[in-house]
Formats: sequence, structure tokens, C-alpha cells
Amino acid sequence: MTKTRTLRDLAGGRGVEALSILGLIAVWQVGAVAVNDTLLLPSFFQVVAAFSLEWQTILRQDLPTSLLHFIIGMAGGLLVALPLGMGMGWFRSLDQVLDPIVEIFRPIPPLAWIPFAIVWFGLTDEAAGFIIFVGAVFPILINTYVGFRSLPRVYVESAKVLGATKDIDLVRYVAFPYALPSIAGGIRIAMGIAWMCLVAAEQFGVSTSGLGYKIWSYYYLHQMDYVLLYIVMLGLLGLVIDRTFRYIVEERLLKWQVGLTQ
Repeated sequence: MTKTRTLRDLAGGRGVEALSILGLIAVWQVGAVAVNDTLLLPSFFQVVAAFSLEWQTILRQDLPTSLLHFIIGMAGGLLVALPLGMGMGWFRSLDQVLDPIVEIFRPIPPLAWIPFAIVWFGLTDEAAGFIIFVGAVFPILINTYVGFRSLPRVYVESAKVLGATKDIDLVRYVAFPYALPSIAGGIRIAMGIAWMCLVAAEQFGVSTSGLGYKIWSYYYLHQMDYVLLYIVMLGLLGLVIDRTFRYIVEERLLKWQVGLTQ
């Protein structure tokens, strides 16, 4: 009975999502017909026609390039932000040393680093990855820090009574599981910022290919149907990445939280 209800609820939810997307497409098409100017707003069917001509280039060249940039930046952000955030949240002395440095660099917009990215790495995948790294590292670091710093002391004392007296054991079995929802939230925010940085990096010369690069390239040619096509592809790919991440985190790592909120 419960399984049947769950499947019914899932189907209902998917139906609502499908209807919302169809409604957006309808409004888009009606708006494009009303405007009647491809330069201002290409119609849905014009974008579909552009996709039919461009899909091989998107799948074989632009999509892999942008995903590579995204993976480089996010992997670098995770490798740097997680240890730093955990260390700053657990050791007060390390927090006092690193916090001023973090707060100096954190407000600097990632795009401000584009000149140095080009000088340091040239027009390479690593240059685009570096811009994404700058955008992704601080949300992960701050949320990891907050998750560790907000750990109730009673949890630590209880773990010590049960035999976990070393810092590494306390971090592994108490602090990290407690902070995981906050860390997951930081990663999700970082992915959104990273996606925006990816488009900007590819548009402003750090890359010579990719979804963002093609938006700028087709804009110069005034082929706005192709521009809108690549914008839609960015949105769809971002949606797929976000849904995949949420499924892994919410249905696997944090399944106990889902049970509490139902």
C-alpha cells in the first residue's frame, strides 16, 4: 500500500513538472509570435530547428568541453575547500590564522581573475577550470566550516565517553556526519555559481570552445536562435547535474533526513 502510494505521488509530481515545462514552452512560443522578431526573441520551433542542425556539434564538442571545465573547477574546489573548512571548523587556532585570508579573497568576483587565468594557463581547459574553482571554493568552504562549528558539544562529549578520544575519530564519526547536510548545501550552491562562472569564462576568452563560447560566437553573427539554443542547453544540463546531485545526496547519503521530513 505504501509503495503504491509512493509511486502514485511520484507520478503525480512528474506530471506537474511536465505540465509546468509545457506551459513555459507555450508562453515562449506565444510571446515569440507576438514579438515577431527573431533578433529579439526566437520562437521555440526555430530553436528546435537550430538544434536539429547543431546537435552533433553540441554533443561531440561543446558539451564535453564545458563538462571538462566544470569538473576541473569543482574537483579543485572540493579538494581545497573540504579540508580547509573542516580544519577551520575543528581547530580554533587554524580558524584564527586562515579566517582573515579567506575573508580577503572571498569578496573578489571570480571574473576578476580572468586576466591572471589567461597569463598563468593560457587559453586552455585549466584556465577555465581555474575561474570555476574560484567561484566554487568559497561556498563549499564556508558551509563546511559552519557545519563543523555548529556541532553541539554534547555530541563530542558523548562520543568521548564511548571511546572516541582522538580528533580523527571525532571528525570521522561525529563532526563530518553532523556537518554533511551543510556541506551538501554548500556544494549545491557552488555548482550553481560554477556553472555561471563557466559561461563567463568561456565567453570572455579563457576558452576557445564550449557552450558559453558558442553563445558569444553566434551573438556576433546575430543568429539569436542559436544563441537561445545554447542558453537552453546550459539550463537543461544544469538541471540534470542538480537533479543527479540531489538524488545521490538525498536518496543515498541523507536518506534519514528525507524520512524525518515526510
